[in-house]
Amino acid sequence: MLNYESAVDWIHSRLRLGIKPGLMRMNLLLDELGNPHRKQKTVHIGGTNGKGSTVTYLRNALQEAGYTVGTFTSPYFERFNERISINGHPVSDDDLTRLVEKIKPIAENMEQSEWGAPSEFEIITAMSFYYFAEMNPVDLVLYEVGLGGRLDSTNVITPMISVITSIGMDHMQFLGNRIEDIAYEKAGIIKQHVPVISGVNQPEASKVIEEKALEMGSELFQFGEDFSAERTALLEKGEMFEYRSPFQHDTYELSMIGTHQINNAAIAIKTLELLEKSNGLKVGTVNTKAGLKKAAWPGRMEALSSTRDIYIDGAHNPEGVAALVKTIKERFLHKRVTVLFSALHDKELKPMIHDLEEVVDSIGFTTFDFPRVASVKELYEASSHPYKAEVDDWKEYLMNKVPVMLDDEVLLITGSLYFLSEVKPYLLPLLENYRKK
Repeated sequence: MLNYESAVDWIHSRLRLGIKPGLMRMNLLLDELGNPHRKQKTVHIGGTNGKGSTVTYLRNALQEAGYTVGTFTSPYFERFNERISINGHPVSDDDLTRLVEKIKPIAENMEQSEWGAPSEFEIITAMSFYYFAEMNPVDLVLYEVGLGGRLDSTNVITPMISVITSIGMDHMQFLGNRIEDIAYEKAGIIKQHVPVISGVNQPEASKVIEEKALEMGSELFQFGEDFSAERTALLEKGEMFEYRSPFQHDTYELSMIGTHQINNAAIAIKTLELLEKSNGLKVGTVNTKAGLKKAAWPGRMEALSSTRDIYIDGAHNPEGVAALVKTIKERFLHKRVTVLFSALHDKELKPMIHDLEEVVDSIGFTTFDFPRVASVKELYEASSHPYKAEVDDWKEYLMNKVPVMLDDEVLLITGSLYFLSEVKPYLLPLLENYRKK
């Protein structure tokens, strides 16, 4: 018998197997489990950026309409269990332990197969399929692609709708160095006769998706052509925008910040329209509006203080940084912006740092305890900002920085989501103590 700690340790032990693209191990594992993925209604969400936000918009709107919604997302932000959730509530420790007890012997037997043992991500994906189908059935599951799409372990499902939020230059060591190559991998989630919604805006990437949709006989709905969204007001704590499609023309509010969030929300609204028109779900505009306004996703321009301008944002690739830069220009043009940045060294560091430097007044570079993390020196030397600093101890830096922040200053902590997941639980009690003083 396992306990929760040993169950999670066993899952993480699969990391030694690395990333293993391909679906043969996944199909073998699921066959041993009775193919639970075939017993679910699903929506499949891929893309470089915007997957998590789109998932949370969809989940909140569907919950408002009374549906029980499973989500499978990655990475987790504060606790491992978040990756498998129902209506935003992570799987319990006991259920996660039972899932491992079910899958562990199957996975270990597979070590002798020609395909080898399943990786950590394959194990977690299989756990989610079994959980939502057999242990805690739900009305539908929103599946976020882990890496790429074509060979991702989630790509065994035949969803009601496939969604590709965006294409950007990330994970090139697995997906290729050209935008067309990355688009090809992302388009791999398009299934025969399953409608696909795309928020991709590069012509060369869009062409790849159009060709794949045509090949699969799948109707394609393109953001900017078949539906659109335009900001109508910059709210203090969110966005207001106008959404247009053949089915509606209406105004929506978000509590999440940024033009990119308007685009993600529009993709979610279009997905909900198709779920209603083609799949019989009843959501309605009232529930959609309420769900989108309630939606929040940790680490995405997340405000941590009500008295100071302190935000965390997981801009961990060039496209994420570009969205962050746009938000800084829109919201903080007349404020002093200080950035604390940390990232993994296999990212496109120089382009990311260069873009950030253009809009911030000072920038500090730090590191944290994680595999593949970039060193302070590596980040510092990639920067040419006149007011840059090496931050060897980010905890000490924040402890000293927060009390002396100026009224017109914004502190923005950004980069790796893994970094932010360490910062947030440290910073929140610190801010609470200052608030009480």
